[in-house]
Amino acid sequence: MVEQVSPALARRIALAAQGFGRPRPAVVGTRQLNGLIDRLGLLQIDSVNVFERSHYLPAFARLGSYDRTLLDRLTFDGRGPHTEYWPHEAAFMRKEDWPLFAWRMRAYRERYGGPGSWFEVNDSTVEWLRSELATRGPLVAGEIEHDANHRTGPWWGWSEVKRALERMFLFGEVAIAGRTRFQRRYALAEDVLPASVLSRTVDDADAIRELLRRAAVAYGIGTARDFADYYRIKGPRVSVALQELEDTGELIPVTVPGWESAGRPVKAWLHRDARKPRSIEAAALLSPFDPVVWFRDRALRMFGFHYRIEIYTPAPQRVYGYYSLPILLDDALVGRIDLKSDRQAGVLRVQSAWTEPGAPAATLDRLVPLLHETAAWQGLERVEVADGARGDLAPLLADALRAGVGFGA
Repeated sequence: MVEQVSPALARRIALAAQGFGRPRPAVVGTRQLNGLIDRLGLLQIDSVNVFERSHYLPAFARLGSYDRTLLDRLTFDGRGPHTEYWPHEAAFMRKEDWPLFAWRMRAYRERYGGPGSWFEVNDSTVEWLRSELATRGPLVAGEIEHDANHRTGPWWGWSEVKRALERMFLFGEVAIAGRTRFQRRYALAEDVLPASVLSRTVDDADAIRELLRRAAVAYGIGTARDFADYYRIKGPRVSVALQELEDTGELIPVTVPGWESAGRPVKAWLHRDARKPRSIEAAALLSPFDPVVWFRDRALRMFGFHYRIEIYTPAPQRVYGYYSLPILLDDALVGRIDLKSDRQAGVLRVQSAWTEPGAPAATLDRLVPLLHETAAWQGLERVEVADGARGDLAPLLADALRAGVGFGA
């Protein structure tokens, strides 16, 4: 008989697997940060810096305040244990995981590097880049662009050099040797990755099964679509690998009431090592690209939280704000808040704040200390609600901040 897991327990399992509900360390050092990246498998990268860049936020949400330069050493230093690739979207990941994505690199080469492709047509640029990187790398794109290149494109103005570098990166020929001022430093893969990594080959089926296994560990519980989305795996290989993991006993079939599609229960699995906590104690602001919410269908199914980021929505049409962050309290997503770090004024500005239906009465009391902690972590002196801030929570939050509630917490 298939085990049934209640929706509340499913939420607690998922959050525990993601590292919530554990006592925060007294001091957050590289060991704790490395452990977190290992638990999550990756840190998704986003360049938006209106509050804080996305990859810094999962560690703050789970571990509390920490020195961001420690994470920079792990992710921005080409000599560190991490590099970048596209395991989900653009993300930091362990260098040793590179061989698990050889199948994706080949697929990208077939898609973007085949006969008649831009990459093939511009083979002279590619050959010149190989020579430049061999003799001068690692380099940011601007260091190797030359006068013959003209910038094109409506968003980033990519030159031929930038375009070729990104293609070579997708194909695995180029790897990222850290960042300088948040710009990627490109180098030939053999100049970034250890020989032991480059020489290791993993069969495609084994790689996909391993990635889905890791997704199941990171999520604790989920559907085939949940696990497949974690590393953006598509096609029939997903069901084959999940069945193999079920056959070996690593994944346990379960049902969760309310997890349905077209009115029918959706098959789900519990990882055999997943914790089943009786409660979760947590208070955190989540990045829009935190694994807890990055698959919006899962966030809706598991937390009843309909979430869409509105960066690309014209300002008059935004409902919740430019960069609204989900508010996690214990095992529920209770609201969302749009923040801006005004570093010149030393102020963390609340631009909108909303509660979800059913948010607990203690939401405000728990949010205010969290915002003070967030401001301190950002090196800001105070928290202020912006004039005209939208949302049902905004005026209550403004009153609480004026009254000094939670200050210094």
